[in-house]
Amino acid sequence: MRNLKHPVAVEGYPFIALFAFITLVFALLSWGFLTLLLLGLTLFTVYFFRDPERATTQEPGAVVAPADGKVIFVGEVPETQGLKEASIKVSIFMSVFNVHVNRVPCSGKVVEMFYNRGEFFNAALDKASLHNEQAGILLETPEGVRLLFVQIAGLIARRIVTYPVVGDVLQRGERYGLIRFGSRVDIYFPRNADLLVQLGDRTVAGETILGYVK
Repeated sequence: MRNLKHPVAVEGYPFIALFAFITLVFALLSWGFLTLLLLGLTLFTVYFFRDPERATTQEPGAVVAPADGKVIFVGEVPETQGLKEASIKVSIFMSVFNVHVNRVPCSGKVVEMFYNRGEFFNAALDKASLHNEQAGILLETPEGVRLLFVQIAGLIARRIVTYPVVGDVLQRGERYGLIRFGSRVDIYFPRNADLLVQLGDRTVAGETILGYVK
């Protein structure tokens, strides 16, 4: 199911409909407390799956954040799946209060994808990058630069949604998927990239410039 610029991600519709139906049933039964509780849950689900429009920079070489959230790791890491050399990893943690629709960090062609089943550790922990369920996209820019970005499930996130397939040409800032209910996204830069973000920074998907690739 692909989100087509709706104010609420279409992947959230089944959850919203379910909670709204249960709320209606409780209201008809005059179960006041449970009705209010389910109404709050319905409204929170709408809020969780919100999908606001974003204004993405057109600066050459700019790499934007693939996710809303907090930068919890910035540093050099050894060779990883999809990349044959050491790189600089930036990890962005999304709480349940962040927008969870993910956006493409830079324009390019999808040259490789992978999906690994795994555990569901807290996405804020370093070991989540190695052991949690995850889906990765290796993108090659028109200049030949390769970047890897990986959606990682979290403690209660149990569904990773990724739209593209190998061979697709993606545009910086466009929607490419989401993760339900708390998670993280790791992005791997070449070591000669110029990074702008630091540990603890807050990011906005499609808008915050993480750095520039040469």
